[in-house]
Amino acid sequence: MWITIGLLRLVALFPYRMQMSLGRLIGRLIQSISKSRQRIVDINLALCYPDMPRSERDRIKNACFENVGASLLEMSMCWWWSEDKLRPLVEIRGKDHIDAVLESGRGVILLTGHFTSLEIGGRLLALFMPLQAMYRTQKNRLFDSYLYTRRSSYLVNIISRKNTRQLIRGIKNGVPTWYAPDQNFPHERNVFAPFMGVQTATITASSSLAQSSGAAMLPFYPERKKDGSGYILWIEPPLENFPSGDDEKDAIAVNASIEKSARLDPDQYMWIHQRFKTRPPGEPPIYP
Repeated sequence: MWITIGLLRLVALFPYRMQMSLGRLIGRLIQSISKSRQRIVDINLALCYPDMPRSERDRIKNACFENVGASLLEMSMCWWWSEDKLRPLVEIRGKDHIDAVLESGRGVILLTGHFTSLEIGGRLLALFMPLQAMYRTQKNRLFDSYLYTRRSSYLVNIISRKNTRQLIRGIKNGVPTWYAPDQNFPHERNVFAPFMGVQTATITASSSLAQSSGAAMLPFYPERKKDGSGYILWIEPPLENFPSGDDEKDAIAVNASIEKSARLDPDQYMWIHQRFKTRPPGEPPIYP
């Protein structure tokens, strides 16, 4: 792990376009040696795009792995690049939506999905505003410690998933909160709601968090520009009537928001996750 961190530190010295080219090569290498992940991506794309030609699904799969490789090297930028070096790479669209909500006295929850640009998206958004995020402990203790330390250098708060009180306190104090609920969490309370046409276990914590904090839920999508010149941070108006008091209705709204961004640029969505692992009662497993 120290060798990996050392290599990332070395990569931080490279120009941006060189990092992205190298990242795509690493992504192809990951794809070639990880048949199980390829299988997961194939299953996810077949479920979500059943009418799409296999050749186009394969193109999305290849692009997904390239973007995963790019995201690994973007960690070097998150950890060691200065604000002056990062700012020329980013455009932000829709910041006025955040400003309007904060001026109204409400807190802001930035609803995003697990896109390959998620990590760098949070780092770049922190250039424009204070930001807090929930934190999931990593399996490797060294990497966990290092990731926590580096994120602490640009985020106001990094909060354990178990410490919702601290998270809500930050939201009520006007700190926008970076929130990505689109993974399979079998040990949390879920309802089934459609995502990309598939009934998907979706945590109800999104509704609870918005209800407890009184915050507005604003869709947030970080985009890696296809011309290799940097990023666009897209922020949309708040979800209407959220929370509604109906967990299933809220889950549908959350999934629809993330699906909208994923369909706009499927190459950048994290298809390598077993998003559909938990199935409704009586349904067989999807993944081998």
